[in-house]
Amino acid sequence: MQTKRKLIFSLAVIFTINIMIISFVQDVQQADATAYRKGSAGSVVTQIQERLSDWGYYIGSIDGVFGSGTEAAVKYFQRKNGLTPDGVAGSATLAAIGINTSSSATTRSNDVNLLARLISAEARGEPFAGQVAVGAVVLNRTKHPSFPHSISGVIYQKGAFTCLTDGQFYASVSDSAYKAAQNALNGWDPSGGAIYYFNPATATNAWIWSRPLIVVIGKHRFCAYS
Repeated sequence: MQTKRKLIFSLAVIFTINIMIISFVQDVQQADATAYRKGSAGSVVTQIQERLSDWGYYIGSIDGVFGSGTEAAVKYFQRKNGLTPDGVAGSATLAAIGINTSSSATTRSNDVNLLARLISAEARGEPFAGQVAVGAVVLNRTKHPSFPHSISGVIYQKGAFTCLTDGQFYASVSDSAYKAAQNALNGWDPSGGAIYYFNPATATNAWIWSRPLIVVIGKHRFCAYS
């Protein structure tokens, strides 16, 4: 009888351990389901390469294969944009690049958060209409042939916004910036279709002054492409 109990107990322990191992493997697989790393291949890898190439992070061929060159480019992008530089394109890195493999609702949420972060960094202290206008400029660029066609693409384009180089982009985001981002995404454009904006008190680039003025809101001049 005692031997039988020991056998039943041992079987129960083995069964429990097997269930735990299976659950652990499933959790790891689910956690890694949206992560792309060295050895991955496919259309998402192609998108990663295309976008990083457009922004100057990647100089290899666009072949849809996540090799050493793609890994190095992902690390470079991550270092420059406040992400953990592990060379793995997980959910946070994919969102920053502007690639979303989840639902459209999640994509919308990511767009709001990213746009709000830029608005807060670039237009903190500006009138609310001026904050919305900064968001509208980003959206106007996504529709213009001379700029990337995603919000993240426009924001992370090299040299586009000083807040990404001076660290302001990573500061805390104001509540008004979230509201302004939502308003811009909903179609409000106080900039009148502007593609550029600048603060005349701090602008040192003569070229930006040559852009046709559309409207002045707060400290910013909002201008057309040409």
